[in-house]
Amino acid sequence: MGTCSLAELENDLKAIGVDLGRQPYDFSQSKRPSDEMIDRWAKAALLAEPETRAMAIWAIGEAALRANIVPASVQELYLARAAGKWTDRTVPAMNLRGWTYQTCRAVFQAARELDSQLFIFEQAVGESIFAGQTPAEYTAGVLAAALREGHEGPVFMQADHDQINAAAYAKDSAAEITRLEKIIEGQIAAGFYNIDIDASTVVDLSLASVEDQQRVNAELSAHFTEFVRRHEPEGVTISLGGEIGEVGHENTTPEELHAFMAVYQDLLRAKGGDLAPISKISINTGTHHGGKVLPDGSLADVDLDYDLLKTISDLCREQYNMGGAVQHGASTLPGDQLAKLAPYGAVEVHLALGFNNLIFDHPSLPQAIKDEIRDYTFTHHAAERGPGETDAQFLYNTRKKSWKVMKQRFYDIPAEAQADIMDALRLRFRDMFTWMNVGGTRELVREVTTVKKIASPAPATASRQTERAG
Repeated sequence: MGTCSLAELENDLKAIGVDLGRQPYDFSQSKRPSDEMIDRWAKAALLAEPETRAMAIWAIGEAALRANIVPASVQELYLARAAGKWTDRTVPAMNLRGWTYQTCRAVFQAARELDSQLFIFEQAVGESIFAGQTPAEYTAGVLAAALREGHEGPVFMQADHDQINAAAYAKDSAAEITRLEKIIEGQIAAGFYNIDIDASTVVDLSLASVEDQQRVNAELSAHFTEFVRRHEPEGVTISLGGEIGEVGHENTTPEELHAFMAVYQDLLRAKGGDLAPISKISINTGTHHGGKVLPDGSLADVDLDYDLLKTISDLCREQYNMGGAVQHGASTLPGDQLAKLAPYGAVEVHLALGFNNLIFDHPSLPQAIKDEIRDYTFTHHAAERGPGETDAQFLYNTRKKSWKVMKQRFYDIPAEAQADIMDALRLRFRDMFTWMNVGGTRELVREVTTVKKIASPAPATASRQTERAG
């Protein structure tokens, strides 16, 4: 089944009271789009040809603002956590790739049931590439889901792992910095008002002092802090995170936190202008992204160092006015382990592959789709297979990269199967929100968070429509 055309989308806008005959378009008197319209727009924002896709993304964003659904920063919430104004909660930051609109609808359904608003939607650069989904498209999927499910208030969009490529940096540092700056500009334009800077890739543990090991990481983090502050929208303070322990490698130490912050703070002071620093720090406590899969395809038990998590989170709040430490690589942990993150002080946890696994392994997903995912993975990504990696390990670690070609196929799944998978996701999100203790947070979020409505310029297609009407 195809997507709507540009003409059909324009007719939808006229039907809800948007005047397409003049610029700028005015949504102030428009009606809420119908559920059927939102479904069409969400699909067009993901799958339509470029002009229609751009118009759909813009229309979703404007309709969301009209409904008081506003991309926002968690900066004030994390400073409030540092000040002890709330505690014993860990903010789930969820990477929801590929089937974004449907998956995010399940998020908002679970959130409504638990009266929760303390959660983040995030996307890493790598996920944007392998899912074939730009930050603007991802934001459109999230906002369309919020609109469809009757959400109102802040929506937190986050760039996860804005990462320096260590090899590229060693070859041409200026070019690598410029590459990441351009990515960040696009993320900000898409409403990502939370950005995690990851220069942990250039940490050199062979150097004699911990401060020297962390120095380049701190220098790059300070540079990108200043860059973001120069590019963030007026009235918005983007929440920034740093990273001092690359996930899946050596566990982070308190000494590394102190060394990183000493260099980072000195550099920010030297830059002047009272730059707002990072409000959280990502560390490694023994986990792996997506879990550590064994040769038979099962997951290894994880020995997560909760005491280390608490120690560093306490130091973040007591000495550096940060919300706390961020836990990565946790979506495949069992519930009893996830439930310990909040009492041990983690301010945020990143969750991704567990949701992907639920979708790809769900019994209602047609076997033909599962076979296509497997065939695509083995055919197109065989060169990425690690030494000694079994078929089960390779498929588990790599099949997420099939999203780029599977998005249309998931839209074609029978409606009953889609409903089954969405309901399973809703229950999983309920569990996650319960384990993270973020139920009943709607009032907290609204009391602490400042929202700034920032309209996006209409795409060039809209200008041509105005000319035709004139």
